Amino acid sequence: MAFLVGLLTGVIASLINLAIENITGLKMLRMVTLVRERRYWAGFLYFAGVNLGLTFVAAALCVVFAPTAAGPGIPEIKAYLNGVDTPNMFGAPQLIVKIVGSIGAVSSGMDLGKEGPLVHIGACLANLLSQGGEGRWRLRWRWLRFFNNDRDRRDLITCGASSGVCAAFRAPVGGVLFALEEVATWWRSALLWRTFFSTATVVVVLRGFIEVCRNGRCGMFGEGGLILFDVSGVTVRYHAGDLLPVTLVGVLGGLFGALYNHVLHQVLRLYNLINARGRLAKLALALAVSVLTSAGLYLLPFAVPCTPCSAAGAAAASCPTVGKSGNFKQFNCPDGFYNDLASLLHATNTDATRNIFSTGTAGEFRLDSLLIFFAIYCVLGLLTFGIAVPSGLFLPIILMGSAYGRIAALVLARFVRIDHGLYAVLGAAALMSGSMRMTVSLCVIFLELTNNLLLLPITMFVLLIAKTVGDAFNPSIYEIILDLKGLPFLEPKPETWMKDIAVGELAAAKPRAVTLQVVERVSTVVEVLRSTPHNGFPVLDRPRPGVSELHGLVLRSHLMAVLRKRWFLPERRRTEEWEAREKFSSTGLAEKAGSVDELQLSPEELDMYIDLHPFTNTTPYTVVETMSVAKAVVLFRTCALRHMLIIPKFQGLEISPIVGILTRQDLRAHNILGAFPLLANKRKVH
Repeated sequence: MAFLVGLLTGVIASLINLAIENITGLKMLRMVTLVRERRYWAGFLYFAGVNLGLTFVAAALCVVFAPTAAGPGIPEIKAYLNGVDTPNMFGAPQLIVKIVGSIGAVSSGMDLGKEGPLVHIGACLANLLSQGGEGRWRLRWRWLRFFNNDRDRRDLITCGASSGVCAAFRAPVGGVLFALEEVATWWRSALLWRTFFSTATVVVVLRGFIEVCRNGRCGMFGEGGLILFDVSGVTVRYHAGDLLPVTLVGVLGGLFGALYNHVLHQVLRLYNLINARGRLAKLALALAVSVLTSAGLYLLPFAVPCTPCSAAGAAAASCPTVGKSGNFKQFNCPDGFYNDLASLLHATNTDATRNIFSTGTAGEFRLDSLLIFFAIYCVLGLLTFGIAVPSGLFLPIILMGSAYGRIAALVLARFVRIDHGLYAVLGAAALMSGSMRMTVSLCVIFLELTNNLLLLPITMFVLLIAKTVGDAFNPSIYEIILDLKGLPFLEPKPETWMKDIAVGELAAAKPRAVTLQVVERVSTVVEVLRSTPHNGFPVLDRPRPGVSELHGLVLRSHLMAVLRKRWFLPERRRTEEWEAREKFSSTGLAEKAGSVDELQLSPEELDMYIDLHPFTNTTPYTVVETMSVAKAVVLFRTCALRHMLIIPKFQGLEISPIVGILTRQDLRAHNILGAFPLLANKRKVH
């Protein structure tokens, strides 16, 4: 399964790259031809029209067929691997829309990347493979039953996420570490080598496509190599004078990253209000951003003067570039001159990053061009993320960071001894760390991206500074998105004030727990399922009159399975274990619960009984009512629980054996503060 996840992710990623490069290349060549013929308005209308059409396809697919395919998908994957049910997130419609939509959105020139969508694509593939598909097309092969459980499904989705990162950056080790640091909540040694096996498969597939596509056999798909942004040709030598500018790059990365997160939070809140108005509003917003993007990308290069090739120190053979890709785009300039801003704006995000990372080009980019590029990508990055198209944050942030890294190198030229292209790499790493708050995985990803191990010490230094500065202001961008989507993600460390409240007090603030008897009437079970949305119910037993004991916990899905099979008893009695085994299997009990309203039960059936003891977990996790909420949060997250039963400290005839039941929603800080407003003051003190 891990091999299949890596194989399919690598193939789909290669096809996506091939489609994007060819669509963008053909679009750019035609637009440049019109500009060279001085038909500027025709060039703009063609450029904006093609971009608008591509955006319409991506947005329409998301709006009509799979709304959950919009965005990167990484926060939802992170929430699912934390134990949150994210419905309609990993199905076939999401996979197809994500593939086609990411091709259209990235090819349209908008300020977004394909990296987040590739992670989501890998997760969708893993889910569909482990479950044998979905719906009526689902395969019922016997050997697939072994993967029809939450743990294996979670492990394979982790493999899919790491494969997606590997396919995006061609970074196998970075993909594994990304899954470990950012996505997965529970980790073990077996999962480590499985994810590594998946990413190794992805790399082999990517390498195979690169070899096949050499010498222009795949149209405009660039030849490149396995190293995406190779800067290994520069020897890095450290000097004491480099410490100040490098530290400044790290601090700016943390400040800009925190500011970007704050402003993006406000923009996403506004977009939520707009998107709530319906499908047409979502579509109109995406098309408006597309028109604005096209206008900025097309018109801004006219605002900067042409640069002579001799000033950039470029070889005559490579400057100016009129063809497919290169550092020195001629655009509207005469022979012997190039437009440095067009070299960045009139390219795919990958090519633009390769251009700005290029080494030995200290004089290639003008300061005013870099400032314009940084400003437009900041504005477009904030406006683009959140519209109804598949989009990723990685490359837009890399481009913004690389721009300010180059700017810092130009402004501090008298102190800078490291190549300006390497400052662009450091700026990109710093801004990503300042926004996403990752360190180890980012460090390895950038090493695999750039193929320069000599950058390791200084990259680690910059990442740590940027993360520290960013953490002082706000959470990471993915945590902000999780909060906006209302996903109950449990952080690894509970709030300090949670130790001042007991779980018994938390249970007392909730409605009384709904319980069932070991042998219960069918009508009572149906009424409980109809009147509550709960997924677990404590089961009580009365071994003798006046005495009540906690027997265990029964799941809603198991109750629905019993009702569907109509496993009813005419009299109140306890069954033998073999009776249940004859009727039910583990795979049948693992099916989704469905709706109780779909059941048609006769009055005679409603008056019968169900023996719940074969379906009850008799060893659920229980905590004493005096335990602090802080300890309960740690236990809940560490053991990957869905329900936690609270039992009384003292047992007795008149004392109920169950005080309450807690779920992850009850343990979220926001919900606890809603039930106990006075705790907010303690939170401020801490």
